[in-house]
Amino acid sequence: MLTDTRQYRKKLHGWLSYAFASEVFVIVSLTLFLPICLEQFARDNGYLLPDKIEPCSALRTSPTNGTTVLDVDSRCVVKIGWAWIDSASFSLYIYSISVALQAITVISMGGIADHPPHRKKLLLGFAALGSIAATLFLLLPSTSPVWYLSALLAMSANVGFGASIVAMNAYIPSLAQEAPEVVDIMSQLLALGDGPTADAEGDADGGSENASAPLLARSAPTDADRKNELETEYQVELSRATSRISSLGIALGYGAGICLLIVALIPVTKLGGSTFSLRLAIGLSGIWWAVFTIPAALWLPSSRPIALSSRRHTEPRDAENQEWNSRREIVAAWVRLRNMLRWSEIKKLRNTFKYLAAWFLLSDGFTTITSTAILFGKTTLHMSPSALILIGVLTPTSGILGSLLWPVLQRKFGWSNLKVLVILVILASMIPAYGCMGFAFQGRTRFGGLTTQSEMFGLAVYFGSVYGAFQGYARAFYAELLPPGEEARWYGLFSITDKSSSFIGPLVVGIISDLTGNIRYAFFFLVFMIWLAVPVLISVDVDQGRRDAQEYEYHATS
Repeated sequence: MLTDTRQYRKKLHGWLSYAFASEVFVIVSLTLFLPICLEQFARDNGYLLPDKIEPCSALRTSPTNGTTVLDVDSRCVVKIGWAWIDSASFSLYIYSISVALQAITVISMGGIADHPPHRKKLLLGFAALGSIAATLFLLLPSTSPVWYLSALLAMSANVGFGASIVAMNAYIPSLAQEAPEVVDIMSQLLALGDGPTADAEGDADGGSENASAPLLARSAPTDADRKNELETEYQVELSRATSRISSLGIALGYGAGICLLIVALIPVTKLGGSTFSLRLAIGLSGIWWAVFTIPAALWLPSSRPIALSSRRHTEPRDAENQEWNSRREIVAAWVRLRNMLRWSEIKKLRNTFKYLAAWFLLSDGFTTITSTAILFGKTTLHMSPSALILIGVLTPTSGILGSLLWPVLQRKFGWSNLKVLVILVILASMIPAYGCMGFAFQGRTRFGGLTTQSEMFGLAVYFGSVYGAFQGYARAFYAELLPPGEEARWYGLFSITDKSSSFIGPLVVGIISDLTGNIRYAFFFLVFMIWLAVPVLISVDVDQGRRDAQEYEYHATS
């Protein structure tokens, strides 16, 4: 038992080390430096409208205070192929393409990631792809004739991150099942017998034997009641272990990201927010990602260890023989997705799919708020990179505080998970709505409508406290609507629209920015996108959704 506990802790620490390694890329690069770095790459190679003769690079940041010296109405465009694209739109288009590629990759590898002997290889392979791509930003200056390779590096890094996270999340169910407290309850269940007791069978077969009925009636219900209590206790403890492990991984990742942001603040400030300083921050996140993946490579098992598990949590796919084939698994993954999205399956789990529809809009909307706000701060409010880094620190820090505060409020007021989610969504929608007010405030007042840099700092704290809690509640609420024994398959569908896999929002915002020349108009789209999800979210019947999930059976078709 001691050996099993040591093996479990080794596996858990390996999993946590990868959370510590990979989340840094999201906080430091994906949501902060990558968007503004790609915009800066385009700006350094772009020209000012309307003549498209004067280089945008002639208008650089001031080395004294880091502010951009240009007129508010100046607009920079870069030529990609035959098209002239706004420098801010270039960043959004690259992000949109990268997450579309990520979604394709995630779907294709789902079946392989469910196969324990290949799960670790996938995780390490995609971690290597992402971390190397991020690190290579150090070697690619914006003045290079092949500067557009920055787009390829950004897409590779995002695909590597998203795919490795799917493989990482595939470990969570087994980690929860192998937690000592969960294994202890399962041991008690197995001691009582996994199937119907002999007494219960005898009662069913020979209920007319009145002479023995009193003796059987006294013993059988006792074992049955104890077994039901343990069943309930097992599910509760398994749920607690899952949320505890997941929350610990998120907290460690946020902490790592905050640490690296503080470290990156020094060179970015010293170098006046130059393109090199932005590339340096991204490169550091890649190095961090690679270095702290090493413990995961050493400690995560290459295959599932033998452990106590209940019959309902076994995975037949893990018992497949040597005829397992990766090409067949990729094809099968797309067939499974097609079958899951058939209308007959949607009707069986209508509440689950209602939530997925709302989640698609919300995840895309929240992710787009983050990237749009950063680009808005840089291109419209002309915030210095050091100020943007401070925003990057404030958001995850307040996210940790928000994730702790909202459960307290939920217990105090007796709110359901659904009600908390709706409140969080409405609160988040106030951010783009506030940005829309800028059209009325701009030029008339000194403050209001997101027209000053100081407002960005307050909104960073506000958004972080809402978004941190939203992530935890969104995942927990979805877990209530999943068919037992098929969590991995459905979480794969969930991950396609997770925080790094939303592409419609950035694409539309990029088009709006290109057509209008003012990224502020994108706030109207974000308000509409988030509010569109609210009635869908409210329409979810949680109790019926749970019952439907319990009764659901997946039937594959060729």
